Amino acid sequence: MGTCPRLARRALETNTPVMVQIQELLRGEKDAISLAQGVVYWQPPEKALDKVKESVWQPSTSRYGADEGLPELREALIEKLRRENNLHKSSVMVTAGANQAFVNLALTLCDPGDSVVMFAPYYFNSYMSFQMTGITNILVGPANPKTLQPDADWLEKTLSENEEKSVPKVVSVVNPGNPSGTYIPEPLLKRISDLCKRAGSWLIVDNTYEYFMFDGLKHSCIEGNHIVNIFSFSKAYGMMGWRVGYIAFPSEAEGLAAQLLKVQDNIPICASIIGQRLALYSLEEGLDWIKDRVKNLVKSRDLLREALSPLGEDAAKGGEGAIYLWAKLPEKYPDDFEVVRWLVRRHGVVVIPGCASGGPGYIRISFGGLKEADCEVAAGRLKRGLEELVRDGMV
Repeated sequence: MGTCPRLARRALETNTPVMVQIQELLRGEKDAISLAQGVVYWQPPEKALDKVKESVWQPSTSRYGADEGLPELREALIEKLRRENNLHKSSVMVTAGANQAFVNLALTLCDPGDSVVMFAPYYFNSYMSFQMTGITNILVGPANPKTLQPDADWLEKTLSENEEKSVPKVVSVVNPGNPSGTYIPEPLLKRISDLCKRAGSWLIVDNTYEYFMFDGLKHSCIEGNHIVNIFSFSKAYGMMGWRVGYIAFPSEAEGLAAQLLKVQDNIPICASIIGQRLALYSLEEGLDWIKDRVKNLVKSRDLLREALSPLGEDAAKGGEGAIYLWAKLPEKYPDDFEVVRWLVRRHGVVVIPGCASGGPGYIRISFGGLKEADCEVAAGRLKRGLEELVRDGMV
């Protein structure tokens, strides 16, 4: 019997998805409550679901669509970008979720051997996308320890220190943040943009959680010939399984649309037609439908923030945007994955280890996936677990 052929290095050297590890951890744990995956508890708008039922019988639903997305959906999205995001010079490509949007961009903008910039704590799937593209020089910048916002001073120094041939090809941020749950205010976002423009780097901004803003904060977007914005239907409209996202890219960026189409045609060809139709019908429900649901998450956030109190007054941060809290474990527990395993097995509650996002010694807690009553149960388990961890250790 012959030897198995070698696998690609870019796949072997890509991190194992943390959610796959969490799913393996949960096998056999029948009563565990998850505060791990970034999901919301609601389903898409009922009216939109009713309308999409009729689409099942349309022959066009079972055929390929335009690679860049249904014309009527793209038209609606361009109008949405102008009205809600103040983006007036952007074209749109519909993708199979925001993750696929990021992969499209990594393949279109980066070559093997390029360097890129992310900020810790970073979104683990974006990091993996760069790894799969063959990017071996991922420069991970620090965040402000108090606000968890990207350190623009570090970015300025990093971009200016590189010679022209080795300037990072891409700088990537998530706003509001995953896993940090923090918001990048417009002045800071503009400064990051200006630094990228001056250095000749692309700036990718992931706006998946644009509607998830709390405490009176408001989300903002910026555009330019070096800026690409990513958006998603997954969270706001409860469409996680329908897999619809989109890229808003500069219309004037020479050749970008054509190159994105090459990548798109070789991955999904087009996003699911029925998913795109649901996205279009969901847009018709308007912002109030989203706001009514997002505002209900504040109570869950506060329940979980209080559940983290055994870790100390300043241990928990984030929660001003997105659906996440980011918490520091006691110094004597640097192996956060070990703590995660212990919390599942002893207390029946699961969170994400910070090491998956470049933050060893931390945990990410999602407050979007449970209704308030279930979140209260999960918060009680988490608090009891952390109290025991601080008092007695992992016994």
